[in-house]
Amino acid sequence: MTGAPPKALLAREAAAFVKMRIMATFGPAVNLAQVGAGHRVMVIPGFMASDRTTGRIRRSLDRAGFVSMGWGLGRNRGVQADIFERMDARFATLPEEPVTLIGWSLGGLVAREYAKHAAHRVAKVITLGSPFSGDMRANNAWRAYEIIAGHSVDNLPIDVTLNEKPPVPTTAFWSARDGVVSGTSARGLPGETDEQIELDCSHMAFVAQAEAIRQIAAAISVR
Repeated sequence: MTGAPPKALLAREAAAFVKMRIMATFGPAVNLAQVGAGHRVMVIPGFMASDRTTGRIRRSLDRAGFVSMGWGLGRNRGVQADIFERMDARFATLPEEPVTLIGWSLGGLVAREYAKHAAHRVAKVITLGSPFSGDMRANNAWRAYEIIAGHSVDNLPIDVTLNEKPPVPTTAFWSARDGVVSGTSARGLPGETDEQIELDCSHMAFVAQAEAIRQIAAAISVR
């Protein structure tokens, strides 16, 4: 499994999983310096997660004056052939102003690809530990993904070029302490994203840790 995070980091992720999941779901809103001014933000959950898992980050954004929402498509069980149609239907229920997409892990891949499909609906894409660059097996989740999603990570059921930058501003958050996705894969190479920001957190903590949420909020821009 070339390039995957060390097993020691994965073990730390597993040990802290329950605590981090509870914090991500039920943790109190984080006080943010930003003034959202009604800017709309959609947060897309990671693999096998749902909108419940992005509760803390969305509560924090709402308190700061953003208008946040989940993706509204249930548990993220992997990329499916109708993902763009389902996202289109979700956006059809929203006002016609571009939104910032924040995608955690696999959710970041969905966000990047949807921004290529419907750039007019997306103001910016922010990815959190998302494996969009390099070897799709540079992570400790690909085996489980293939079993549950029912397809190879090398043969997704939609036509995509994952490392190709969307035609909107993009920010990639990554962490050297991520035990699930390689930092190199989540950071990307020059030209694959507009901005790369390192956080000091585990994979789960991207949507749970207060400092991570503060830095993510600071990266949101309506321009």
